[in-house]
Amino acid sequence: MAILIIEMGTPPGKIPEKCGGTAQWFINRLSAFNKKADIVRPYQGEALPEPHSVKGAIITGSWAMVTDKADWSERTAEWIRQAVAMDIPLFGVCYGHQLMAHALGGTVGTNPHGGEKGTFQVTLTENARNNPLLDGFPHSFDANLFHEQSVLVPPETAEVMAYSDKDRYQMLRYGTSTFSVQFHPEFTQEILKAAWENDQNEGKPQPAMALQTPWPCKILQNFCHIAEDIG
Repeated sequence: MAILIIEMGTPPGKIPEKCGGTAQWFINRLSAFNKKADIVRPYQGEALPEPHSVKGAIITGSWAMVTDKADWSERTAEWIRQAVAMDIPLFGVCYGHQLMAHALGGTVGTNPHGGEKGTFQVTLTENARNNPLLDGFPHSFDANLFHEQSVLVPPETAEVMAYSDKDRYQMLRYGTSTFSVQFHPEFTQEILKAAWENDQNEGKPQPAMALQTPWPCKILQNFCHIAEDIG
């Protein structure tokens, strides 16, 4: 069973030259546990498939802003609403996390505590206990982040599963098989460094960047198992 990767944009500057594109980052991670993927690019005008034809989907990060409400983004938000109504397994990442919250009635905007760019500690809530997505996880773990906007108010249907010092909604759950995370399980240290360098940070001290953050990758793998079991 192939996972659908809904790519929400192209990285800016020299990032693609150094590290490849957004969908490719997920393909690289998925290939480590022998998962295949199809790609659709709504920002390029590509049509999203009918939700009932999809066994599971990942909505990627983006350098766009959900609050801009671009046509392609709003079309994807409508697709998310349809997919959630059909209980299709979904996994949103960064922009995808925010777009899912926006699509389902939450509020997204600039984080009043400031953005997170680097490697930060994410802490699980009591709601995360006994969930197959997080089976065997420690109470806290390191994750790579790169964002200015956040989910400010989650949808009423969302269950908060993790938080960080600056962001109360690092992970949300909708029902049994739909999840989203603000952090980037697909990011390597190389990708995080390229994003930082592109962000006109010359002269500023480089943020903490962990050499390895295995737990976020495990979340991605567990989501694929959940999608496979349901499919």
